Amino acid sequence: MCLSIPSKVIAIDENNYATVETLGVKRGVTLDLIPEKVEVGEYVLIHVGFAMEKIDTKAALESIEVYKQIAKQMEEGDISELEGDMGLEDLRGKNGSN
Repeated sequence: MCLSIPSKVIAIDENNYATVETLGVKRGVTLDLIPEKVEVGEYVLIHVGFAMEKIDTKAALESIEVYKQIAKQMEEGDISELEGDMGLEDLRGKNGSN
């Protein structure tokens, strides 16, 4: 399973290469696979160094908040509250681990 975390575009160079910030981590990605123009300040979904899709700011911020909540629960060692909402109990049953 792959997760795409929304990343904020903080700079774009003349080669359509962007610097993005993902949960406080900066990295470079190419914008060549997105047909529409991407501006600094907008959000994109990235996968293995490629921006795959532009995402609206409201949806991006909502997703980022969910990821932060998941990370906090995992740090605390208790993801049981999240399992029902995310279907994790189904995944555990399918792969045989409990």
